[in-house]
Amino acid sequence: MANETYRIVRNGNSWAVNHDGELEGEYATKEAAFESAASAASNAIKDGAGVVISVEPRAPGESSLGGKP
Repeated sequence: MANETYRIVRNGNSWAVNHDGELEGEYATKEAAFESAASAASNAIKDGAGVVISVEPRAPGESSLGGKP
């Protein structure tokens, strides 16, 4: 079984999960997008897949959860 990759990315004024090249969801915070990815990753692990989750670092002036200051 292959690895599943989940990247937390900025999508306009919100956040999304890039899952193997496709954007999924629209989240107000980086943390909310991460929680969604972690839930999906948990299911992938149960199915026997390897999992990678990555999160963009905080941009200058961005709050710790990815919102605007």
